[in-house]
Amino acid sequence: MAPRANWKGFLRLSLVTCPVALYPATSESEKISFNQLNRQTGHRIKYLKVDADTGDEVPNEDIVKGYQLEKDQFIEVTKEELEEIALESTRTIEIDEFVDKADIDPRYLIRPYYLTPDGKVGHDAFAVIRETIREMNKVAIGRVVLTNREHIIALEPMDKGLVGTLLRYPYEVRSEQEYFDEIQDVKVTKDMLDLAKHIVNQKAGRFDPEKFEDHYETALIELINQKRAGKPITPKEKPAARNVVDLMEALRRSVGQEAAPAKAGKPAKKPKKAAAGQKEMLLPIAGKKPKETAAKKPGAKAQRKSA
Repeated sequence: MAPRANWKGFLRLSLVTCPVALYPATSESEKISFNQLNRQTGHRIKYLKVDADTGDEVPNEDIVKGYQLEKDQFIEVTKEELEEIALESTRTIEIDEFVDKADIDPRYLIRPYYLTPDGKVGHDAFAVIRETIREMNKVAIGRVVLTNREHIIALEPMDKGLVGTLLRYPYEVRSEQEYFDEIQDVKVTKDMLDLAKHIVNQKAGRFDPEKFEDHYETALIELINQKRAGKPITPKEKPAARNVVDLMEALRRSVGQEAAPAKAGKPAKKPKKAAAGQKEMLLPIAGKKPKETAAKKPGAKAQRKSA
């Protein structure tokens, strides 16, 4: 079942309009997450919203937004006032222009969403807009309001749907000169460049995300399983730092290292197959039910293992 839509409204190209729904194209929920605990009791830490001056807890219905003018001076803005300035993009993605994909600076990309027709009507209009963008080999630029803020959105066809990528505004992107001005002007010799290009050719391939494994996530799972099983935790050796003294020699050695065949008797290590969603753990973690659990024994109490 598809997740709940983040936004529903209309997609419009001039006078062509259709109802659409916007869904998140990525998710962080499959990653290992931690709770904060009281070391003494093992209980979870709870955060309260309190008045900064009185220290009293404030109920949600009494909390409003405020813009700080100076210290201890705020302009209060209510939810109703924010709704009154609602823009047309709150309910409609109006396509303003079409651009080449190469024109979009990657620094402006935020996150992707899937855009689909909403309901049984409007599929024809959606298909016309989608196929027009595909045939013109362009990216459609529009605006949409998410989380009470208006965003630029870039629309591209993908299979039967559209992928919409939120874009940053210019004021959100820092100038590279703030960081690049201190980089020294270095003359790279042809020999160095030839060796480096040779290394690149030896490592050349086609990007396939399935080849990559989140090693930190795997290490977290192994750590939690070892602690759950009561096994001792042995720190792993950290790789030794390498100081480059002779750049040409380092390049030559790199070329030889990449070209050297694998040692006989040691078969290549097969990459671990990533499961759909979060990787299955060897042992269930407290608070997360495994797919198949045995019936609980009455009266059994969970024991907390110290870290």
